[in-house]
Amino acid sequence: MKTGFAAVLTSFFLTFLTLGQPQAGDRPLMGFDKLRSVEERTIEARFDSLLRRDDLRSWMKRLAARPHNVGSPYGKQNAEFIASQFRLWGFDTKIEDFHVLFPTPKTRLLEMTVPEKFTAKLQEPGIPEDSTSNQQNEQLPSYNAYSIDGDVTGELVYVNYGVPKDYEELEAHGIDVKGKIVIARYGGSWRGIKPKVAAEHGGIGCIIYSDPRDDGYFEGDVYPKGAYRNENGTQRGSVADMPQYSGDPLTPFIGATKDAKRLPIKEAPTLTKIPVLPISYGDALPLLKALGGPVVPDDWRGALPITYHFGPGPTQVHLKVEFSWDIVPAYDVIATLKGSDRPDEWIIRGNHHDAWVNGASDPISGQVAMMEEVRGIGELVKSGWNPKRTIVYCAWDGEEPGLLGSTEWVETHADALKQKAVVYINSDSNGRGFLFLGGSHTLEKFVNEAARDVLDPQTKVNVLERARASRIVNSQGDDRKEARDRSDLRIGALGSGSDYTPFLQHLGISSLNIGFGGENGGGSYHSIYDSYDHYIRFDDPTFEYGIALAQTGGRMVLRLANADVLPFEFTSFSETVGKYAKEVAKLADDMRDQTEELGKELREKSLKLSSDPKETYIEPKQKDQVPYINFAPLQNSLAILQQSAKNFDQAMKDVRDESATLPASAQKSLDEMLMTSERFLTREEGLPRRPWFTHQIYAPGYYTGYGVKTLPAIREALEQRNWKEAEEQVEIVAKVIEKFAGAIDKATRLVNEAKEKIAGKN
Repeated sequence: MKTGFAAVLTSFFLTFLTLGQPQAGDRPLMGFDKLRSVEERTIEARFDSLLRRDDLRSWMKRLAARPHNVGSPYGKQNAEFIASQFRLWGFDTKIEDFHVLFPTPKTRLLEMTVPEKFTAKLQEPGIPEDSTSNQQNEQLPSYNAYSIDGDVTGELVYVNYGVPKDYEELEAHGIDVKGKIVIARYGGSWRGIKPKVAAEHGGIGCIIYSDPRDDGYFEGDVYPKGAYRNENGTQRGSVADMPQYSGDPLTPFIGATKDAKRLPIKEAPTLTKIPVLPISYGDALPLLKALGGPVVPDDWRGALPITYHFGPGPTQVHLKVEFSWDIVPAYDVIATLKGSDRPDEWIIRGNHHDAWVNGASDPISGQVAMMEEVRGIGELVKSGWNPKRTIVYCAWDGEEPGLLGSTEWVETHADALKQKAVVYINSDSNGRGFLFLGGSHTLEKFVNEAARDVLDPQTKVNVLERARASRIVNSQGDDRKEARDRSDLRIGALGSGSDYTPFLQHLGISSLNIGFGGENGGGSYHSIYDSYDHYIRFDDPTFEYGIALAQTGGRMVLRLANADVLPFEFTSFSETVGKYAKEVAKLADDMRDQTEELGKELREKSLKLSSDPKETYIEPKQKDQVPYINFAPLQNSLAILQQSAKNFDQAMKDVRDESATLPASAQKSLDEMLMTSERFLTREEGLPRRPWFTHQIYAPGYYTGYGVKTLPAIREALEQRNWKEAEEQVEIVAKVIEKFAGAIDKATRLVNEAKEKIAGKN
């Protein structure tokens, strides 16, 4: 028996379905009136009641039962199973296949030849506590995809995380990696940056290992006793130069269809320049233990039971890798529910289904949550509910090697997506803990409102409030003050690392990335131990956070699909871009101060005199002076943007406050302006030296990979001390922002003209 408010909601829901939906234009805008709010909450309450944790458990057990990398037999079976479920739930479903370059290893050899003999095992053994870890014949061995073939021998140098600033430290100690093999620990950047930077400094090979300080016994008990990486655990992963472009290395800008024109493998720009191999910390220990040279700084030291040295020598290693360079099929599952009123406005939701091995956490935890989301929406449709806009659910293949499935689909359908895509909502791995929200800041208010209506399974406060509490505790200074003072959360900017990249940063489609985690440990990542057995012990044993993800993603899809007008808002965006502008101006000032200070210390001999005379120390060279960059064009464009955003939000507020109803034709026209607004933040020419990345506000960093660079063209020109380019990019970005403001003004005029017509009729 239902009582109280729940009974009222259920009664209203049944009445609502019996009578049918009110027609577009019959209600005030965007769900702010009482009728719309009750409708929305009734549908969402019904949606929540349909979600079942046991579904997630059974689907994970099935999808993660065997290894299912792109091109594998079980990967195809999984795609077919997901497609069959989508069809069962009432979605028009198809599998689109693409043909992508996916190398797999033929030869993997790493041996220390001097000062002693040692051959790395390069093997993750099966363990009794993990029932799928012994599927040796189906598992991809540990390797880095898109490393070139290579056979090299040389002295070893430890380069910490292998990012550009680490090479400055090496230079200060007189250490050159030219002609040598580097060993870097995972972390600090995306893995593909490590061989990229090593090659730029003359390295001939790159070894990447997982240090226990970062995800092993330093963090907690190792698997199988605890969640963290054991001595044999190895992180597979792509090392393609994805800051140039994502997707198939042989078909940039075009879909990798069967008959696509492909680059020769030797000409593919995103392949590494030197051979690369990942190893466990069990295999890394003998190599690092034998290293000589100076002792590394404190922040370079991991948690292995050794004293960490730079090298080079006496350790000398032989590295050999060879690959089968095959073209394999990638299977994207595309499920469509056609909108009743605005079928040419697409709400797109995606999660990938391929894994490096069994992939229970990455990506099946997110995939099964999305499947339950699809099933719940399918049940609503069977009960009589229909979306105004078209909903498209996508289960991507080939994400792990380089966002292959999503990128090739986006490149193939680019023209249609530019016309029809409203928003892309992405998820990936999911676990117990805190909500992460990242994406386009034009949707910041919208996602805050959706998250506020989802309860955290453990604390029973809403997931937004729990995320806010975590941010207060784990941030400092202005970030902590902002988290405490604001009633909502500023969402994160997106770099790369999952399937939103081609949507947001190539085509300029407003995008979001959502998921839970932070309390589940990360030691199984990209290893054979990312398994169902690991997941149900350490990640989300009750699948409560899988349901929370389905509720969060489901609310976003339902609200976007049925909003009278798309819920884009521009003041949060303008405020955030203003923050980015202050950051790049401060970056220039800080670099100027640092350059001046370095000059003083060189003239005073302070650096030389404060160094240890018994250690090699090479003074840095004096850097060129930092000129005063003219940021006025950027600041002027921001003033225009802020006023445009304020005018639009005021116009929309007036409509809501007056309980006015925009005609259906005006709502549709406004939608068309709002859904394409993000496109105005792109340039067809793209970023300097990176034409595939067209977005001028967000991009993955050229030397960070996953990590985002905001106002990337300006910021990276400054970081590279290219002052002329920085000045040029300030002008270019300012014009982009002004064009975006002009698009907002056009939308504002439409709203105001519609209001005037309504007032005239009254």
